[in-house]
Amino acid sequence: MDAPRYLVSFDADTALHRFTDILVIGAGIAGLRAALEIPPSLSVLVVTKDRLTESNSTYAQGGLAGVLSPEDRFEDHVQDTLIAGDGLCDPDVVDMVVREAPGEIERLIQWGTRFDLENGTLALTREGGHSHRRIVHALGDATGFEVMRAIIARARQMPHITLWDDAFTLDLLTDEGQCVGAILQRGDWGRVLVWARQVILASGGCGMVYRETTNPPVATGDGMAAAWRAGAQLRDMEFMQFHPTMLYVAGSARYLISEAVRGEGAYLRDVHGERFMLRYDPRGELAPRDIVARAIFLTMERTQHPNVYLDLSHLDSDKVRQRFPGINRVCRAFGLDIARDRIPVRPGAHYMIGGVTVDRDGRTTLPGLWAAGEVTSSGLHGANRLASNSLIEGLVFGARCGRLAAAAALAQPGRLAPRPLRYQRPGLESADRLDIADLTASLRSLMVRKMGIIRDAQRLSEARRDVDFWCRYVLVREFDTRPGWELQNLLSVARLMIDAALQRDESRGTHFRSDHPQRDDIRWARRHVVAPPRLEMASSVAAPDQPVLPARTTDILAAVPSSPTTVPNP
Repeated sequence: MDAPRYLVSFDADTALHRFTDILVIGAGIAGLRAALEIPPSLSVLVVTKDRLTESNSTYAQGGLAGVLSPEDRFEDHVQDTLIAGDGLCDPDVVDMVVREAPGEIERLIQWGTRFDLENGTLALTREGGHSHRRIVHALGDATGFEVMRAIIARARQMPHITLWDDAFTLDLLTDEGQCVGAILQRGDWGRVLVWARQVILASGGCGMVYRETTNPPVATGDGMAAAWRAGAQLRDMEFMQFHPTMLYVAGSARYLISEAVRGEGAYLRDVHGERFMLRYDPRGELAPRDIVARAIFLTMERTQHPNVYLDLSHLDSDKVRQRFPGINRVCRAFGLDIARDRIPVRPGAHYMIGGVTVDRDGRTTLPGLWAAGEVTSSGLHGANRLASNSLIEGLVFGARCGRLAAAAALAQPGRLAPRPLRYQRPGLESADRLDIADLTASLRSLMVRKMGIIRDAQRLSEARRDVDFWCRYVLVREFDTRPGWELQNLLSVARLMIDAALQRDESRGTHFRSDHPQRDDIRWARRHVVAPPRLEMASSVAAPDQPVLPARTTDILAAVPSSPTTVPNP
């Protein structure tokens, strides 16, 4: 699939400019951890398209997995991760992340994170796929909120780190085969070209490509799509993890019911009250997520009922309400008591395992670009992520990206200056107005029907035909609002996901093909790599006498040689 190189036209001669040593795209746990690893001698700009608190990291309920008790071992955590990954994990990456996890958890505590305690020590719980209790949590079931509170506060204390919200990253800027910055749209300022010595991409996942998702609205795959347009390699795009238990009440917003609920002993029952998980896996409700999600889907088909039910009525009611205050509060709004009533749940798109290809240091295939967190395919998760390994991945890879990107920036001599780039979008200049909301809803519904938990060649081919048709008349347009850019990114990501799912004609992890239900290690014990599009590059223009600026500048300048326009920082 080909697409125009950039979402918007631009001209370096007339644009506003910002200069920074390190640009971090994304303010979730991976992006801020990267920023905090960068020494004060370098300037850091962290940008996010919404509020600083609006990320998948903030909404994480369960916790962070780490070997923190004497009964547990690194080897056990490694083995649990490898088993969940269904043959596609990178063992070296798994070992690295597992061994660095306890240190990252300790650092969060030093930065002020208040994890839940039991008898004066960290309270540990167990989740699906784990052989030991090794999950630390905070505020009962609001771990992400507490972790991000502490890490945002820490970042705000650092004078060399600047935080921008309301800054939509339209595209990565490339010149002569290297990433040199990004094009942003920031509030009333309009278009800004940010030039950086090194760029760290930590923009999160793409759960909003599905109608049923636990993700917040910001998760539209912008970073994946931008990296692909810039020529970076992507892989494993067929592997979207569906969380087994999303609260399902008709007419309401979808809400995640944490894995930890089953970790504390909850049962899954069908509409007739039967506890069904043991017929699918001897681990019952504590089987890995891919197995539980498929079991729920098949049970819903068998019973012709739109959901199944979580049952906590056999557990201590006071402990249940104390352990899960957030979930209890949400359920009470619908007249449900989590300690007594059965909670209606069904699977929802939760975590994108595929993404931008990175090595164990977070280095992408595009020079000058690093990446960490859900936007990446790191090799940690294989074909299915083990519960509570995501925040740890963001911390470990964020720290490594920050450290190594800083070293690369310090090794670059000279001062930053604008590159003489110009790009004019091809295609439609004026066309009938599209109903962006309707098309976005159609895409998300199609992905649930034809690219969901259980797939087959016929439905995938139909999905590819429909998405190809939409891409042909949507990707060529130049939008001027966030919904339009998000739709273009969602279409690009959906097309890559569908194509990868069609090619992997086996079943493994989160990717289940009913027409190829067996795992095929002879042909498919490998990663599926997505080729970048044929690039239509920005053209270089004769370089005017651009202002050359110190590396630590904190002004935004219009690249007009005679009289640069200064716009103060907020």
